[in-house]
Amino acid sequence: MIDPVALRSLVAVEAHGSVGAAAAALDYTPSAVSQQIKRLESQTGVQLLERHGRGVLLTEAGRTLTDSARDLLAHLERLESRLHDASGAAVGTVRLATFATAYRGIVVGALGRLRTAAPEVTLRPDEIDPWDAVDAVASGSHDLALVHNWEPLPLAIPDHLEVRHLGRDRADVLVHAGHRLAGRTSIGVHDVLDESWASVAPGSICHQWLLKMYADVGRAPRIGHLALEFATHVALVDRGEAIALVPRLGRGPLPGRVVAVPIVDPVSERTVSLVWRRTMTESPALAASVEALAAEGSRELVTV
Repeated sequence: MIDPVALRSLVAVEAHGSVGAAAAALDYTPSAVSQQIKRLESQTGVQLLERHGRGVLLTEAGRTLTDSARDLLAHLERLESRLHDASGAAVGTVRLATFATAYRGIVVGALGRLRTAAPEVTLRPDEIDPWDAVDAVASGSHDLALVHNWEPLPLAIPDHLEVRHLGRDRADVLVHAGHRLAGRTSIGVHDVLDESWASVAPGSICHQWLLKMYADVGRAPRIGHLALEFATHVALVDRGEAIALVPRLGRGPLPGRVVAVPIVDPVSERTVSLVWRRTMTESPALAASVEALAAEGSRELVTV
């Protein structure tokens, strides 16, 4: 009989492109994933993977198997959720993909809520950028994702995922207290056309929004510093080295020499949402996690 755990490993290799990446997504060792796929090859009598440079590719037989495996795994997940729902037991581990500011601003508080409401449910967060977080849930390596997108930049959600919008989070332009804009009650992009910015990494949603904001006026932002953490952006502003566009969620108190000025043209606002596979909707553990995160989000976000 074909092992469903090994099937999930094969599907993960197809989704992530390598044994190592699949192992990281599933929280296995590469050796364990390789052994599971070898077991599948023994059970089916066909080769499922072939070497390609330093990576691997699925053979035609491997692709045929994964096409059916996704439906089978979804059916098993739906059945497991229904069984847990019938028992009413909120028990188990929920793997959460979340972005950094939501980890600080929502997840940390939700952990305590969940411990009180469903003490036998463990929420295990991993910090993952929203685009990758959606893929992680879609492929099954995570159960739930806390994501954001800046309007109107798209965040594509596959049809087999459910979405619950939690609220909106705004970003302000941070400037040094001695900056010419520090006394303003609001600003527009035309006020900062020639400023030097601190930004997160290219390819991230927040970086894309900064580019979009300038593209609308036919310019490109002057990015003087690239740093992954908003705390570094705040430090750069504090020393007068740059200005920064920093969301309010998870931002915390600002140093005395840093001033937050709302930007209203365009309004820098992102929608924060939860995403999960439809097959897990009836899982009590997932439902308890969703409610804990939503309750904490209602404290930190503008309700939609």
